[in-house]
Amino acid sequence: MSAMLPAGTTIGIIGGGQLGRMLAMAAARLGYRTVVLEPQADCPAAQVCNRQIVAAYDDPAALAELAAVSAVVTYEFENVPVAAANALAASVPVRPPARALEVAQDRLVEKTFLNGIGIATARFLPVDDDAQLAEALAAFDGSGVLKTRRMGYDGKGQRVFRNMETVGFDGTFAAMGGVPLILESLVAFEREVSVLAARAADGAFAAYDPAENVHRDGILHTSTLPATIPPQTAAAAHEAARTILDALGYVGVIGVEFFAMADGSLIANEIAPRVHNSGHWTEAACLVSQFEQHIRAVAGLPLGSTVRHADCVMENLIGDDVGRAPALLAEPDVMLHLYGKAEARPGRKMGHFTRVTPTFPPS
Repeated sequence: MSAMLPAGTTIGIIGGGQLGRMLAMAAARLGYRTVVLEPQADCPAAQVCNRQIVAAYDDPAALAELAAVSAVVTYEFENVPVAAANALAASVPVRPPARALEVAQDRLVEKTFLNGIGIATARFLPVDDDAQLAEALAAFDGSGVLKTRRMGYDGKGQRVFRNMETVGFDGTFAAMGGVPLILESLVAFEREVSVLAARAADGAFAAYDPAENVHRDGILHTSTLPATIPPQTAAAAHEAARTILDALGYVGVIGVEFFAMADGSLIANEIAPRVHNSGHWTEAACLVSQFEQHIRAVAGLPLGSTVRHADCVMENLIGDDVGRAPALLAEPDVMLHLYGKAEARPGRKMGHFTRVTPTFPPS
């Protein structure tokens, strides 16, 4: 598929969470229909898409149905089974490509890939038992972040070690689930930043301003624009994102998280082959949001402007924070987005809001 998809055609989306919901909304604004594959019948995306296929992400019959009704298929999360993406790609374009999933789903593969294309990361070592953990900690002076190589998110599947002796770790591997792990060295960063960038099928590239992110309990709390980094650091973030996108033959929006160092350099933390929580601010502060940008890319439309017309702070509403919604709606400078989730649970993202301060002329 190289031509622009005409209005009225259907875009398939794997995953029916809040990101799938916002992708479906953006697709509708551009005249497209959407069908979502998601096992949860009352998912957030089901409220706004044209149709939902209620089935597991790797269900062969469901995948065949999705391919049959879709002109292109995309996804809202990086843990889509690679085999499912490859099966779909045999009969319908899948954007971003399955290769992006393969890289992002395993932290060891991801960091090896980044280093291989010249992008710096924290030092890392694989850990497959307690003895390897002790050896890895010894190599990193007794400190590091131990993570599951696959499936961890929002701080889950992680344990931090600081100035630890390299003995006495019996049972740690089992306590982490007995799955392949990776130990990453601690990084003395000044702040965390992320950049959202897009690549079209013809190689066209567009990137948003980097956001400065603050996490609480492993979950993104706020994203602030502009980030307090020098222009050359922002340019380096854009260039790194472009290198990643080109190396993957990527089509769509990607999120790249970095540690910003005191000297202005960047250490890549992770990539997310999808629209990203730290880009939600683009709804309120840009003419073209990250969600519309992604739909534009996968549908073969021209990429849109990434110019920011306002300074802003995006904040997640986690669990009972959603009770703040009425007060937020009374504020004149706030854009609120709720995800349609019925139950507010601790750690669950229920929505977000962006507080804007217009800048004239656009910066």
